[in-house]
Amino acid sequence: MADRALFIGWGNPVRGREKVALPVFSESVQYWTQLQQTGQIESFEVAMMEPHGGELAGFSILRGTRAQLDAVRATREFQKNVTRANLVVESLRVVDAVIGQGLTEDMALYGEQIAELT
Repeated sequence: MADRALFIGWGNPVRGREKVALPVFSESVQYWTQLQQTGQIESFEVAMMEPHGGELAGFSILRGTRAQLDAVRATREFQKNVTRANLVVESLRVVDAVIGQGLTEDMALYGEQIAELT
């Protein structure tokens, strides 16, 4: 069961690269679908932000175990996907996240450290 996630967030297309941004986005969704179908991740979800004046235009959450997500991040295909996206959108970020049971475990660790340090 997924206890980790990768948050992949992006901003607006780079000016002048709008025509290639949509095909690169479609490639990313196809890639994430393939990762799910082959069991390399458990699932993913994509969200597009409504216009709000901020720099975050959309994001994807890839869910899996730490081992799954570490293995995916280490692949050349993942690096290629991120590199292509970085060339066509502003403010690309890939951030590790804790979800599900992992959140319960991390919060317990946090509580232990609060007790120890206060």
